[in-house]
Amino acid sequence: MEHPLFHLLSFPDELQQSLNPPAQKYVRESKARASTAMDVKEHPQSYVFVADMPGLKSADIKVQLENDNVLTITGKRKREEHGPDVKYIRMERSAGNFMRKFTLPANADKEAISAACHDGVLTVTVPKIPPPEPPRPRTIEVTVG
Repeated sequence: MEHPLFHLLSFPDELQQSLNPPAQKYVRESKARASTAMDVKEHPQSYVFVADMPGLKSADIKVQLENDNVLTITGKRKREEHGPDVKYIRMERSAGNFMRKFTLPANADKEAISAACHDGVLTVTVPKIPPPEPPRPRTIEVTVG
């Protein structure tokens, strides 16, 4: 049996599905996707996605469920505005759009997804649907007579 996390971590690559050269939008989305590192953890009752989002407000981050099973985390990091007399000597902090997509496994409870950002760390929790209980044997009363 295939482990549920296999699908979670292997979102289909649109580029491989198409023989056409990548569109400019796809190239931008690929760069944005690659710019945000995330940890994905499996707990007994949930999957947890964690990303560092220093300096971002909740209005800058969007967590959505697409196609009923694709968790999408998008947002925008803005560069600070400076006056005309200020110039950057070095720019190492990334700015611009970011996006990550994860295909959720079948046992994900898509109705109970929650997201919170605390101290610059975004945590998205996807509870698991408990497995069904195995069927119990039914006792049939035997009548004598």
